[in-house]
Amino acid sequence: MGLGLADLSQSIFASLGLPGVLNRLELPASRRTALLLIDGMGSASLEKYAEQFPIFREVLLSQQLQSHFPSTTVTNLTSLGTGELPGVHGMLGYTVRVPNSGTPGRLLNALKWDDRVDPLFWQKIPTLFERAMQHGITITNIAEKRYEGSAFTQAALRGANYVGANRLEQMVAEAAKALAEPNSFAYLYINALDHAGHNDGVGSDKWLTALGQVAQLIGSLRDRLPRNTDLYITADHGMVNVGEKIVLGVDNALMQNITLVGGEPRARHMYVADGALDETLAQWREYLGERAVVHSKSEAIIAGYFGSEISEDSFARMGDLVVIAQNEVILIDPSRIAQESAMVGHHGGVTDSETVIPLLKFL
Repeated sequence: MGLGLADLSQSIFASLGLPGVLNRLELPASRRTALLLIDGMGSASLEKYAEQFPIFREVLLSQQLQSHFPSTTVTNLTSLGTGELPGVHGMLGYTVRVPNSGTPGRLLNALKWDDRVDPLFWQKIPTLFERAMQHGITITNIAEKRYEGSAFTQAALRGANYVGANRLEQMVAEAAKALAEPNSFAYLYINALDHAGHNDGVGSDKWLTALGQVAQLIGSLRDRLPRNTDLYITADHGMVNVGEKIVLGVDNALMQNITLVGGEPRARHMYVADGALDETLAQWREYLGERAVVHSKSEAIIAGYFGSEISEDSFARMGDLVVIAQNEVILIDPSRIAQESAMVGHHGGVTDSETVIPLLKFL
């Protein structure tokens, strides 16, 4: 797998002088750095539609990065925050089973969370934000006010000075303020493009309007950030528009040994009843054929989807089956038919449209 957000964050903090991290992207030394992360802005969609917005002619594609698996926000923002791969930090998807939570157990939705789960216990790795602040680098996280203090923010991005900003002009003003002093880093996050893609699809009018907002934000940051600020622009994943919809367990026996359905429609964690793994693995492979790649947990680990190192926590949370939809297929949880089938755009899988993300920098 190529370099991803874990490598980018380590490289940025190495360029700012934080010891103990690797500058794999060979970024130049910096005293002020801003990183704008556009949720859902894959390279394929950007290449297709960027010409409609002049600001994208002013930025250089520094290199292509690779979304970590699964290509979803929970996993990739945690890799950005910690500088670690998913197998280490344990945020393995949108929903995963909480170990030792009974039979059949319960799922943790990492964006909505569960008050019974301590986010600092669930994700124990110190973040790069924490480490940098301790080293004297001022870190500011600028995003919507509703994310401040959320369990996901505590788990994945803790340690920064959080500044809530619901409007684009607010974000720009706060970033300029945060970067006024040297030895500073500002992280900005916007998810309007991801929402538009889920609701109406990549390339839709709503999606293009959101991309226009992104272009406006990039231009404003260029104009307003202090001189000698290094501004990088990237994403957490891309997206595909849905083709075939498969409702799991409808008119087939796929669900007979399944106790919990985790993950999301493009990358499923399936939890299997004791003693039924081999039978269920064969059954799923036969039914889905080329429409999905079906791995046992051990096969997924050997294949390196979550990285070369798998923590005890990650092993316990991972599905007994890891099922990756191919092409434009989605695998719908039968308990969430209305919600999942209504979405046009999806991500989580391993296609180039979902996994190849840009790293942009002004010329």
